Amino acid sequence: MQARLDIMATELGPKLVKHFVASHRAITETSVPEATLNLVDIRASQINGCAPCLDMHTKEAIAAGETSVRLNLVACWREASVFTEAERAALELAEQGTRLADSAGVDEEVWRNAAKHYDDEQLAALVAQIALINTFNRLNVITRQVGGSYQAGQLG
Repeated sequence: MQARLDIMATELGPKLVKHFVASHRAITETSVPEATLNLVDIRASQINGCAPCLDMHTKEAIAAGETSVRLNLVACWREASVFTEAERAALELAEQGTRLADSAGVDEEVWRNAAKHYDDEQLAALVAQIALINTFNRLNVITRQVGGSYQAGQLG
């Protein structure tokens, strides 16, 4: 498989990615646990079929101490006993926030459940992370970027 476009070889690509990465850094400075952000990234990337993001975020999660059991069960988190109630709320928010075209958006019950576990600052971070990972997913999927070669820590 070969990518359609090397977006980083364009004048625009590095400028965009610089701002996206800065946004991600701001999100990681909040009190949302790193593990939760990783789970959100992985679940959205699974839904969107984004191999480069799955490659990156699973490897980064492993480097941060995530277990293979939890990573292997993200796709079927509802049937798994290894996620906290707060993580489940974040995963459901990520799913509905990723699948906007499949419904009327994020329903009230899902939002209320997330709000039981996260304060407004954390909710803002989760919503921003869901939007950001979906942006990266779309850039990668549209341009057919290839996954498999990412090394944990590669991007700093």
